[in-house]
Amino acid sequence: MGSVSSTRTRYWGTQRVARACQVTPATVASWIDQGMLKGHKTPTGRRRVEADDLAAFLREHDMSVPRELEFGNGTDTVVVVEDDPGYLRALVLTIENSALDVELVEATNGVDGLLEIGRVQPSLIVLDYTLPDLNATQVLQRLLEPGRKLDAEIIVVTGGMPQTATAQLKDMGVKVIVNKSEGMPAVVDAMRQALQRRKVA
Repeated sequence: MGSVSSTRTRYWGTQRVARACQVTPATVASWIDQGMLKGHKTPTGRRRVEADDLAAFLREHDMSVPRELEFGNGTDTVVVVEDDPGYLRALVLTIENSALDVELVEATNGVDGLLEIGRVQPSLIVLDYTLPDLNATQVLQRLLEPGRKLDAEIIVVTGGMPQTATAQLKDMGVKVIVNKSEGMPAVVDAMRQALQRRKVA
């Protein structure tokens, strides 16, 4: 058993809570909206619940607490930084419907992305190359500032970028660059492989 640091907050989306509690996502949403279950909304309007709050809620209502909640094991956190709301929504849905068991944290610009990455210490960062404030290279420059440790895998998603940027990103340790034209499954596939690499490492 690897040791699990308990300082990291894990967030569950309504889909995942619904699966664990064997209710519909709509039921989970209404629990949150009625204040029965503590949760918050992300910038993209998606509801998120902290794992600890969920466990407390389940105990309170004599519902069984799923094992993964008790142990906080094996779930990787992924920060997705993407400013196109349509693309972000579609990507998140694709990920949620895939077999990947990950916590998703979304950000819609580079600065928010940096804050979220600092807060949740993700296993994987999926970074859009062109963001309204910073591009992927600038985000990574800030992440790799001296004294800051980054052990996350990084996937850069792009609709196209200059050749020089590709070389720069590779220099910074980005192993995978996925073109948006390859479709959502290509991104999810790259994520699966990146998380696999981490487990092996």
